[in-house]
Amino acid sequence: MAIWFARLAIDRWRLGEGVRGDVDDAAAPLVLIADTAHGPRITAATRAGLDVGARPGMMLADVRALCPAIAVASADPTGDLALLERLALWAQRWGPWSALDPPDGLVIDVTGAGHLFGGEDALLADARQRLTARGLSARLAIAPTAGAAWALAHYGPDCAILQPGGSLESLPVAALRLDPAVLTVLRRLGLKRIGDLSGVARDALARRFRSAHAPAANPLIRLDQLVGRTPEPLLPVFAVEAPLVQRRLMEPIRHRPLLDRVLHDLCADMARLLEGQAQGARRLELALWKVDGEVVSRQLELAAASRDGAHLARLFGRKLDDVDAGFGIELARLRAPWTEPLALAQKDFEAGAEQHGTSLAACIDRLSVRLGEAAIRRPVLHASHVPERAQRWVPVLDGAAAQQENLAFHARPLKLLDRAEPIAVLYASPVGLPRRFRWRGHVHEVARAEGPERIAPEWWRERSTVRLRDYYRVEDGEGRRYWIYRHGLSGDGRGGNPEWYLQGLYG
Repeated sequence: MAIWFARLAIDRWRLGEGVRGDVDDAAAPLVLIADTAHGPRITAATRAGLDVGARPGMMLADVRALCPAIAVASADPTGDLALLERLALWAQRWGPWSALDPPDGLVIDVTGAGHLFGGEDALLADARQRLTARGLSARLAIAPTAGAAWALAHYGPDCAILQPGGSLESLPVAALRLDPAVLTVLRRLGLKRIGDLSGVARDALARRFRSAHAPAANPLIRLDQLVGRTPEPLLPVFAVEAPLVQRRLMEPIRHRPLLDRVLHDLCADMARLLEGQAQGARRLELALWKVDGEVVSRQLELAAASRDGAHLARLFGRKLDDVDAGFGIELARLRAPWTEPLALAQKDFEAGAEQHGTSLAACIDRLSVRLGEAAIRRPVLHASHVPERAQRWVPVLDGAAAQQENLAFHARPLKLLDRAEPIAVLYASPVGLPRRFRWRGHVHEVARAEGPERIAPEWWRERSTVRLRDYYRVEDGEGRRYWIYRHGLSGDGRGGNPEWYLQGLYG
């Protein structure tokens, strides 16, 4: 069964704003817009907005020229996708699994489930009734394959059922879920209906689209998926329950020592729950329900996955200093919406690091709580072979900070200077190594050298006059090793004589 929420963004906006009835009954037409490089662009419009000429993809300025009084609201694609994911889980009442069909559709496997509702017609009627009760407008269809169900939901009659052996030849070729460029080519060839493709030899279509391997770019693949000759992989949506622990208190508490005790018990329960799942928490949410109905929320993000109850309780304790219990707190709930796999480890080895304060993640967590998340940053690798650009500083709790890029450099030194320092070469051939150089007032005789490692400039972000670099690893007579480079080549036409710099030191 395919479900197409043709007005998902508008329906979600209406439900979020608490508008009763059809939003198109409002006094003024409305459009949802998204900011682009060329200005606000329309992503969805109400029926009243469509009546005045608004269309998805149009610029807002063009629509205002047609209807100056049109109402505007911001689009939220992330929220629309989150709603679609929740609907996918809710729709599993009609089948064992469901899959997303972004940006506004679902596919549910209802194979063998029709008799549970009194037949497939009754199943569609039940789905229609429940979706209408939720305030959502949708088109539904049932077919033997996902592609056929999608085609019927988008281009066939509403609540249609395609029986085995049925035909979809009267539907337009757009029902094959092809790219716009492919649809343009087919229309120019006079192939406007799915039935028109059956009159063309497969070899001719294969020659025309032989370089297209993606299903959306190859009509033959879509045709085979439509009739079930080629399987179409779908990714089912599964519910992932966030670990949650709570305490319902027999008597409301008002004093901080009692709240700290409840918090300590919650963190200990969460640690045991996460340990049983071999997970560690990266984000935790604490909610405290007061007697008067007010809910106090606090959120905590960790630098690394953790299930140390004492550590979590200490961090949360600093976030509760400004909590006013009022007439008392009667319910406390701790939830971990973001977890990561965390293997079991022997506590004897980790306890020493935590006890002596040498755990880096624990130190980062404490500093983040005390100074704020924006006050701490950490370096991460960046995809650039230019040494001074090969690292960037990101917020310490940024998810990207924990995922170092897989870069392999050739024998880089352990210490790089903040800025490469010029050195005076006392003797060097035009294209060879220096035999002696002066740096910071000292002369160093080159005993050994290795290189060059040539690093070309990043032409896509620099001027064409930037010179390349030849890096050398050199060692002086006292065993000290340096990383130096020659900036430019003699006669390269990009400046005068080459210049020499010292960039790093080896340990």
